Amino acid sequence: MTLIKSISGIRGTIGGKVGEGLTPLDVVKFTAAYGTWLKRNNPTNQLIVLGRDARLSGDMVSKLVAGTLQSLGLNVLDLGLSTTPTVEVAVPEEKAAGGIILTASHNPIQWNALKLLNAKGEFISGQDGEDMLKIADDEDFDFVDVKKLGSYKTDDTWLQKHIDMILKLPLVDVEAIKNRNFKVIVDAVNSTGGIAVPMMLNALGVTQITKLHCEPTGHFAHNPEPLPENLTDITKAIEKEKFDLGIVVDPDVDRLCFMCEDGSPFGEEYTLVAVADYILQNVKGNSVSNLSSTRALRDVTEKSGGKYYASAVGEVNVVTLMKSSKAVIGGEGNGGIIYPELHYGRDALVGIALFLTHLAKSGKKISVMRKGFPEYYISKNKIELTADIDVDGVLDAMKKKYTKNPINAIDGVKIEFDKEWVHLRKSNTEPIIRIYSESDSITKADNLAKKLISDIKEFVAGK
Repeated sequence: MTLIKSISGIRGTIGGKVGEGLTPLDVVKFTAAYGTWLKRNNPTNQLIVLGRDARLSGDMVSKLVAGTLQSLGLNVLDLGLSTTPTVEVAVPEEKAAGGIILTASHNPIQWNALKLLNAKGEFISGQDGEDMLKIADDEDFDFVDVKKLGSYKTDDTWLQKHIDMILKLPLVDVEAIKNRNFKVIVDAVNSTGGIAVPMMLNALGVTQITKLHCEPTGHFAHNPEPLPENLTDITKAIEKEKFDLGIVVDPDVDRLCFMCEDGSPFGEEYTLVAVADYILQNVKGNSVSNLSSTRALRDVTEKSGGKYYASAVGEVNVVTLMKSSKAVIGGEGNGGIIYPELHYGRDALVGIALFLTHLAKSGKKISVMRKGFPEYYISKNKIELTADIDVDGVLDAMKKKYTKNPINAIDGVKIEFDKEWVHLRKSNTEPIIRIYSESDSITKADNLAKKLISDIKEFVAGK
């Protein structure tokens, strides 16, 4: 059993002993800590928005969370089966103090989590997270008496409201999409994307929709992380029947990837690149992704006259840098689109609308569009070190060894070699260094990683 307490939320496997998994007592404890933190920081606002994905434990966890918030005197607006971005847009629109999304995102079926939002509908900051965790550790909460219990209401209209907000965006062209008459297949891994994505497509004028794993039963038909090795069902379906494209989302609909008409993956890294290409053709501005994302976004941004910025890994870090750099588009290479014209959160639904607009206006097949972007390949590796090795010392040594190269040290060490790069990050939980490298071929990317792994081993052996 696993329980992970981080600044952005609490996630773990269902069951087990208290403190070792996401048990009912742990759910109540951390919900109470979050509710207490909200009350102290915003004592006049009693409203909390709640939503969940379709995973099997969702209903049980939702009841625990709602009851705990009510016991603190907070009022709950429960959106029920929803998406992470839908809850994010609902929080400020409802003028709520915060929100909780019950989802373990791309994690397997045995996981669930409490994703915690502030009054802006954005993930709470690092300092706020630490303050909340201290309240939990101290069990410093005070429940109200029976006459002051909070209220509980449901609202199933927010998914449509979210879609309506997307349709009003100037760069979403419903007529262009409708005129292309796309034939689309959707894999929503039997979670809430099975509701949300077809609704979004219908609103965009797409009438030829084939649903694959779109029943929100919570019985995930495959590993829910939208990586090529997990998408064999949709690949086979596209190879068997003609489609213009395939759309895949994770259980809470904040990650988005596409499949080409020949069944090949468009590439998770290139979801953001394609959407950014469209945005930057129409609006001059800057872009942001994290240090481990493809260089292609930088190329596309600089080609349009904008400036690219790289943040530390983590959505909250991407959002912070997007605000300070006034970026018009940003996100992460895992298929996360953050379009600030709508809100500062990864949103697969707005990503679908913008991508389809771009594809429709281009008049191209999706595979042809993909070939029009700079071609890069990322190799993902790790090196395990013994517990007595100073991982920070290893990273410092690599920084000194490559001091003549451009280096970014805001999150581990990223070393640039012309248009190639290597990003070294230490794990927070074990003596492991994660090594991501990118080049214009997978062989070159692999070789670059091997070179840095050799350098690290040589340094460790010399200690």
